[in-house]
Amino acid sequence: MNQTLLVELFTEELPPKALAKLGEAFAAGIVAGLKSRDFLDADSVVNSYASPRRLAVSISDVRAMSPDKQMRDKVLPVAVALDANGNATAPLAKKLAAMGFPDVQISDLERAQDGKAESFFYSYTAAGSALAPALQTAVEESISKLPIPKVMSYQRPDGATVHFVRPVHKIVALHGSNIVPLHLLGLDSGRISKGHRFLSGGEISITHADQYAEILRIEGKVIASVSDRKEQIRSDLLDKAGKDQVLMPESLLDEVTALVEWPVVYECHFEQEFLSVPQECLILTMQTNQKYFALTDANGKLRSRFLIVSNLETNDPQHIIQGNERVVRPRLSDAKFFFEQDKKKTLESRLPQLANVVYHNKLGSQAERSARVAALAGKIAAAMHADVTLVEHAALLAKTDLLTDMVGEFPELQGIMGTYYALHDGEHPEVAAAASEHYQPRFAGDALPASTTGLIVAMADKLETLVGIWGIGLQPTGDRDPFALRRHALGVLRMLVEKRLPLSLSALLADTVALFTGNNQFKDPSADVLNFLFDRLRGQLRERGFSQNEVEAVVAQNPDTLDNIVERLQAVQAFAALPESVSLAAANKRITNILKKAEGTPGEVQSGLLQEAAEQALAKAMADVKPGVDAAFAKGDFTGALKTLAALRSEVDTFFNDVMVNADDPALRNNRLALLASLHAMLNQVADISKLAA
Repeated sequence: MNQTLLVELFTEELPPKALAKLGEAFAAGIVAGLKSRDFLDADSVVNSYASPRRLAVSISDVRAMSPDKQMRDKVLPVAVALDANGNATAPLAKKLAAMGFPDVQISDLERAQDGKAESFFYSYTAAGSALAPALQTAVEESISKLPIPKVMSYQRPDGATVHFVRPVHKIVALHGSNIVPLHLLGLDSGRISKGHRFLSGGEISITHADQYAEILRIEGKVIASVSDRKEQIRSDLLDKAGKDQVLMPESLLDEVTALVEWPVVYECHFEQEFLSVPQECLILTMQTNQKYFALTDANGKLRSRFLIVSNLETNDPQHIIQGNERVVRPRLSDAKFFFEQDKKKTLESRLPQLANVVYHNKLGSQAERSARVAALAGKIAAAMHADVTLVEHAALLAKTDLLTDMVGEFPELQGIMGTYYALHDGEHPEVAAAASEHYQPRFAGDALPASTTGLIVAMADKLETLVGIWGIGLQPTGDRDPFALRRHALGVLRMLVEKRLPLSLSALLADTVALFTGNNQFKDPSADVLNFLFDRLRGQLRERGFSQNEVEAVVAQNPDTLDNIVERLQAVQAFAALPESVSLAAANKRITNILKKAEGTPGEVQSGLLQEAAEQALAKAMADVKPGVDAAFAKGDFTGALKTLAALRSEVDTFFNDVMVNADDPALRNNRLALLASLHAMLNQVADISKLAA
């Protein structure tokens, strides 16, 4: 009879950061083991459980016995199984005995073709197996494959040494209401578990596998499901926050969920004086060090109250609240002290200290790097007609907050603190903004720098890293990218495309490479970096919804500027939807191949040498549409340019049907090649439309 199966390991406190993965892996391993042994129905429902002191899984519709199976096993090739007289050989008898069928006769075997030879096969019914031994093996397999951060060795009371993530004290294994006998990790299974360490009465009897979660909740004061516990915490936080906004990053929610079995949210406070410290510092120390949830008002301003998630429910929580308030106070005091101390020195006064900070042993100090970034930022600023002096100054100061006490204590605040300190020093608002903005975009989907100065410094910073690190031979390989060069490349591309910057890629790379002149350990990586950028660009554009062929039509031309690349792609997309596009794309591909094989460079088209009516008609049609194409292209109407070219379809098709390009007469041949070259230039002015025929 099918019933719900429950398996629980009751342990000492499990590592919180690994808890969710351990629970999922434990359940998945057991499910896979039972499924492969045919103990599960197609409709079996799996529930994974994990709390600080347990890993468990319940599976519905699990069989007590696996079903009988019809088997057909190969025994031996006929040539081996029979002797010259057709009698059974010793190898056949030995093989049948090894298979568990010593009494089977030749007449019981099936003789069938097996590839090029004949073999004997034996068909039989394999009896199903009991759940207990299959579950024993499945749990052992699951335990052996758990993603345990660090295996612990401990001794059982009987002296046996056990290896697991934490000591295991009890094992529950139930099929319905029946105990499934298992022996694991030095323990025998039963139905006894334990609830909350302080809120429950101790041992709890699980009467039926279906009642596991309910019994633990009611009798044990344990919410066994990770997702249920997390949503309970989220709901309680929002309820306690009231009209305020609660800052609850998913990573913090996950960690707190793994620390408690019976979550209870309490409200705490800290002194108003700490609000004079940049709120990012206070939020970070509360989240990182104490696992607390900060609150802000509707405008995002930090409040002096915060929320904690406790593992204890009590009618008088004051001792819990006061204890947490007492714990957080020194951390906030430290942050306030660091902030006040840091403000005593300007960022500019810290510049000489950057010479003592090694950036990379082959690329020099942070001071040298800042000088390179400033020089490159100045060139970009000039190209964008921005304030060169302001940009260079911002680039020099951008990394100085790395030398402050606050960033030394909280590295995650680099850039953010630079902005605060720059404003305190009286720096230009864009210089202050650049201190944090030059790190953007920090991840996929992150905002781009809002200020012009921040944008330019961010571009220079990322290019210097990308080219510099690549130039000393540390380019990404496979899945390894320790210097995040892929992220830097994507950032550069996003700024060029989304901010519509008319900057030359080749010039940017050349200017960046020039920064490393005189460094004998640096080799110019421009060609490889450019290919790397174009590969990343292809991916970015496909994520925007453009097809591979559409992207290739534009990127294959190796565009030197990317400010209008989206418009070019939209034009290609619109052109591809036209009925004329298929024919013109195929013709363009044919022209490309013809011109590749041609010797020399075709000159100008000589109208007097256009003899065939089809080539005359094509030349006239090209002359008619060229002004419209050129005008549309000049004003950036790439869609209009390509749609105008669609009018050439009939003349192009007729030309290839009626005209022999490679004529015997060299003058005619060269003139026709010149005509095709002129047509090729017109067709590919916006994009290589031949790629649409790929």
